[in-house]
Amino acid sequence: MICIPRRDLEGLVSRIFQALGIPQEEADDSACILTAADARGIPSHGLGRINRYAQGIRAGLIRGNVEPRVLRETPLSRILDAEGGMGLSLSKKSMEWVIATARERGIGVCSIRNSNHFGIAGYYTEMAARQDMIGIAMTNTAALGVPTFARDAAFGTNPIAFAAPGLDGKLFSLDMATTTVTRGHVEICEREGRKIPPGWAVGKDGRSTDDPVSLLEDMLYLRGGGLLPLGGEGAASGGYKGYGLAVMVDILTALTSGGTYGTAVRDSAITSARVCHFFMALRIDIFRDPGDFKRDMADMLDKLTALPPAEGAERVYYAGLRSREAEERSNTLGVPLSGMVWETIKSTARELQVPVPEFPEMEDSTGV
Repeated sequence: MICIPRRDLEGLVSRIFQALGIPQEEADDSACILTAADARGIPSHGLGRINRYAQGIRAGLIRGNVEPRVLRETPLSRILDAEGGMGLSLSKKSMEWVIATARERGIGVCSIRNSNHFGIAGYYTEMAARQDMIGIAMTNTAALGVPTFARDAAFGTNPIAFAAPGLDGKLFSLDMATTTVTRGHVEICEREGRKIPPGWAVGKDGRSTDDPVSLLEDMLYLRGGGLLPLGGEGAASGGYKGYGLAVMVDILTALTSGGTYGTAVRDSAITSARVCHFFMALRIDIFRDPGDFKRDMADMLDKLTALPPAEGAERVYYAGLRSREAEERSNTLGVPLSGMVWETIKSTARELQVPVPEFPEMEDSTGV
């Protein structure tokens, strides 16, 4: 692992996107959101995807400078067709609209179809939480998850994010896939030549697999097999709960926007699928005084972290705490990247004749 100063890394990635024809504002937003994933210790959704972005843009499957089409609008809600635009920057702008609407009317909702990968869902919910609001964000993905008692994938990793503020900058920030892991975790195993741990996925025979190469290929071509739902295989450990949550995400993202869902959402060999998103913000004062809410939230979080840890564990966390601490380290010490990801970024930049700065590359000491 190496660490790269965050602002330098964001600037380089933005210039790569601009060299691919993406307008500067969209490029800046996209670079910021992708870098945030690595900064928070979530490399599965970060800059390891830069090559798939470049390929998708070159093929015209991901488009810059696109004005989304408004399909329906009410005082509280907006339904958009993204027309294949950059999912990262479009999602940021859509969450800004949702927050502005909630600030005026108490609640704002937006669902979007025909978009592209939007990075980490928690980025958007935390935008709302920092404005004394509760934020909710979801996206569907290509069919990668296997329903309970099935052997074929029928839904995506379909993440759900939820964020709420406490005092002194504390945030409860849940950002979770509805499958046991995301495909990005399998891709990391493939890049690093490691086997898939037990309980992550099943092969096309419906039985546990440890081979990331064959799994990724089988999922791409829908040959059978895929990621297990949150809760794991069968019903004994609650796999049907993750399965149900994944279908719920398809309902809120795709059915509300008239977009694609289930096996109709398919990746290509070079880039990610066209997908659907859902965003919501609720102003806290429609429920109670925000100061009282944040005081109680901070108290709840403090009580969780004060619990005695299990034997062999160092401490108790709440959702978002580890990511926040990782981001604080990244802001000071640099964003940690694997050597392979950094080489991919540099080679992509050089292909596009984007100069790569000669800033110091520091060994990873972040613990991420």
